[in-house]
Amino acid sequence: MNSVSNGPVRTGRRPVIGICARTAPVTLQGSDLVVALALQSHVAFLAEAGCSPLLLPLLPGAEDLAGRLDGLLVPGGPDLDPALYGEDAHPATRAMSPDADRVELALVEAALDAAIPVLAICRGMQLLNVLHGGTLHQQLPDVTGHDGHRPRTPAFTLGRSPLKLLPGSRIAGILDEDEPGTACHHHQAVDRLGDGLTATGWAEDGTVEAVEVTGHRFAVGVQWEAGQTADKRLHQALAQAAGRA
Repeated sequence: MNSVSNGPVRTGRRPVIGICARTAPVTLQGSDLVVALALQSHVAFLAEAGCSPLLLPLLPGAEDLAGRLDGLLVPGGPDLDPALYGEDAHPATRAMSPDADRVELALVEAALDAAIPVLAICRGMQLLNVLHGGTLHQQLPDVTGHDGHRPRTPAFTLGRSPLKLLPGSRIAGILDEDEPGTACHHHQAVDRLGDGLTATGWAEDGTVEAVEVTGHRFAVGVQWEAGQTADKRLHQALAQAAGRA
């Protein structure tokens, strides 16, 4: 049975869901700026589900906010600094900022310690794995022999693959269908699984596509681009978990 309802969360107040911010250069009214931002679909899906999204810039001390949140969404973004898992950078690795990486790691750790629901997407799932002592494949095509997870096309294209889910897992309950699939765009993936994590979803080639923090009531990581399609089920599941907090 699908554990996610279709309606918004019904609580005495709207649960506050933190969204880890990303930074990007933009040109606005002729000015070149660097802005902190979140994908609008993350904001819209969570708001539609009855939550109040809150953008969290990755600045020192951000982890102190974890106790004030009802949930946390860790979205996709640039590659993690390979030094965090003891490796040198592959030529294809495009890291963000080591300082921001460390702030985000501290924020996610604080959220898990506070037992609030966490949804980690793409880079977010990779960060969740590194936080638990795991490592990453820095250039997945070197391992799989194909570029199906991030198609090499002139325009942004999502890779599509059937998804095998662990029966009885939380992600299997959320994606309650006979033939689930991924919509992904990533060149890195889980290599050694971190301690305290359970792999609960795989692509056809064996790439880990979903993980869950063992023993946590809702801490789910997915490798695919949730938020880049119309599928709102993961956001709804996060909202439902936050509403029960």
